[in-house]
Amino acid sequence: MIYGYSQQVSQAMDAGLRPVVDSVNAIRVPQDYMTQREPLRQANGALGVLSQQLQNAKMQADAAHGALKQADDLKPVFDQVYAKVVTAPADALQPLIPAAQIFTQQLVQVGDFVAQQGTQVSFVANGIQFPTSQQASQYNALIGPLAAQHQAFNQAWTAAVNATR
Repeated sequence: MIYGYSQQVSQAMDAGLRPVVDSVNAIRVPQDYMTQREPLRQANGALGVLSQQLQNAKMQADAAHGALKQADDLKPVFDQVYAKVVTAPADALQPLIPAAQIFTQQLVQVGDFVAQQGTQVSFVANGIQFPTSQQASQYNALIGPLAAQHQAFNQAWTAAVNATR
């Protein structure tokens, strides 16, 4: 039961969250918002499925743990292992998925906005230029929350990775 849960979490991290991390890491200049928006859109959709998979895996592990008959001297040891391998990772993954969803949605919005500007936008020296101050203001409003969202995602990711080791 513990091994099965651990395997499910590892597969979920690789299949559901690794694409988010890879796409985020691929964004280095403003054009990258456009090139990464489709992979991020797909990854965002997969995050909802991932959340459900992780909840189901935790419920199955909890049910199996609750039904397990153990000798009194083994129960505390097993409970300690269960807390480390099942409970701690499950608790660490809870804030990660919403943080990833919020962050990827915002990145997709930035990419969509830049793409909608078409030829009106120009990319100069790893920066972006708009012909009007209104467009620049809209862009700045969209990228404004990204630093805090990126930090929240990174903190949740680090906690989840550490908890699943």
